[in-house]
Amino acid sequence: MPILIEETAPRDGLQNEKDLLTLSEKIRLVEDLVDCGLPRIQVGSFVNPRAVPQMADTEAVFQGLRKKPGVIYRALVLNEKGLERAASCGVRDVAVFVSASETHSRKNSGCETAEALKRACDVVRQAKSQGLSVQAGVMNAFGCRFEGTVPEQRVLSLAASLVDAGADELCLADTSGLANPLQMEKIVAEALRNFPIPLGLHLHDTFGFGLANVYAAWKLGVSRFDGACGGLGGCPFIPGAPGNIPTEDLAHLFHAMGLPTGIDLEKLTAVRRRLESRLKRILPGRYGRSV
Repeated sequence: MPILIEETAPRDGLQNEKDLLTLSEKIRLVEDLVDCGLPRIQVGSFVNPRAVPQMADTEAVFQGLRKKPGVIYRALVLNEKGLERAASCGVRDVAVFVSASETHSRKNSGCETAEALKRACDVVRQAKSQGLSVQAGVMNAFGCRFEGTVPEQRVLSLAASLVDAGADELCLADTSGLANPLQMEKIVAEALRNFPIPLGLHLHDTFGFGLANVYAAWKLGVSRFDGACGGLGGCPFIPGAPGNIPTEDLAHLFHAMGLPTGIDLEKLTAVRRRLESRLKRILPGRYGRSV
């Protein structure tokens, strides 16, 4: 089964950055990442620009891109208004997420989980009626920085509602970066057993467990993973939960095991270095330091 890595630096990677990139910088970042061989890119999100200023020009980014055939250019939406904005600029692949944590749901979506789930299911159905491809997922699926342990059954119940609404792909997100490999094995096994659609994982590397969690899930048959160039990212509504798995480290893990990803690590390392120069700091990924 081929390994599919989805690049989240333009969306999740940038959303926590206070130094706003220009429109042309964002467009170049997306196009450079595509040139590295990444088959799926999260370009941006259609959310309240006051809450996430870095995403205020997502329409313009989508409209300015030179799109490569066969590449998925995805946008995150939270509600039907976000879906309308996405559809108006030609987005064909969207993602919608619900938090398994009530506290995080209120901070991230402005409503309790039950209401967020209703909105998300409405978005899934509406998007499918327009012929769009939908990835739906559960945030804080492996624990919450605010609430601690999240019951596994709550995660599976939320996921079941999203699948029943018609999602094409399910994603479980370790938004707080609390997952460990044994927990990963348990929850992923249940998800694979219960849901007939492809399963992807969005894992953070807060405590350095990211690649161990990837390996645990891959051993069970998961082949879709998110990464962010250099390890950029983190939820702006969870203090102290920075950092996605660096895409270059993720790709290198699979390459080292003899599993191709289609990603050119030399080009990706060059993109990482440009990001470091632009952001004026060293990013946490390891592979880019050793070549």
